[in-house]
Amino acid sequence: MMKNKSLVSINDFTREEHIRILELAGAFEKRPKQRILEDYVVATLFFEPSTRTRLSFESAATRLGARVIGFSDSSSSSVTKGETLRDTILTVSNYCDIIVMRHPKEGSARFASEVAGVPVINAGDGANQHPTQTLLDLYSIRKTQGSLDNLNVAFVGDLKYGRTVHSLVQALCNYNTTFHLISPLELKLPSSVKSSIKERNLEYTQSTDLQNIISSVDILYMTRIQKERFSDPLDYEKVKNAYVLRNNMLAGAKSNLKILHPLPRVNEITTDVDDNPMAYYFTQALNGVFVRQALLASILGVVE
Repeated sequence: MMKNKSLVSINDFTREEHIRILELAGAFEKRPKQRILEDYVVATLFFEPSTRTRLSFESAATRLGARVIGFSDSSSSSVTKGETLRDTILTVSNYCDIIVMRHPKEGSARFASEVAGVPVINAGDGANQHPTQTLLDLYSIRKTQGSLDNLNVAFVGDLKYGRTVHSLVQALCNYNTTFHLISPLELKLPSSVKSSIKERNLEYTQSTDLQNIISSVDILYMTRIQKERFSDPLDYEKVKNAYVLRNNMLAGAKSNLKILHPLPRVNEITTDVDDNPMAYYFTQALNGVFVRQALLASILGVVE
């Protein structure tokens, strides 16, 4: 049962619950406008900038009839007056039925879920986790590949700070996934995340070479090098253009290959890729609305 259950880490939900969310998302994709949350208030608290995640959550909520309150910039909240996260969460809990929160500090979402009087959905906490992105990624993979099992998945770019990568790697460890980890040496997947792969005895490769892996994978998951995660601008300058995917690089790819990206992109996928049938990242973003509808409806107990 997912009713009243917070989603902070992708591991807070079982594999069976993940699948149930994906099935519900499929139903919402077929019928996205249903007034089943008319009696509910959803609070979106974004202490860190967001376009797709915030707007897709708000779209998901309003399409289901819910009212949305909150802020998209912490400078417009009492945080600027020195209010603690604890006090913000305790206060907002009085005004809503569920909280969707993004915060730059790792562990903030877990803390919020422990003090809130309502369920909390983590919309990204620093470089830690982004579980709702993971669920829409799983939905996109299953929809395009017909299954989540026995796939070759390449993760490219910022694997050290990429919270979308961390969450998705952990989720795909529930399936017979072969991982290909492509990154600069400075941005390798953290050992704490890689341990999930090793514990399941799954195959993985590590490399700094993107071109050589394209012909053998089913999913190519591109990520941007995140400037905001670097304390030293010079370190960012060294790796910012480490990987750039161009359309001519896809000539030898498998016919079923799909290119995913959590967005926003900077320059790691050139615009000439956009018209290639393998490019799926904009549809991937749309899938987020249906997955987040499924999450809101499930956690609020409107559907089972």
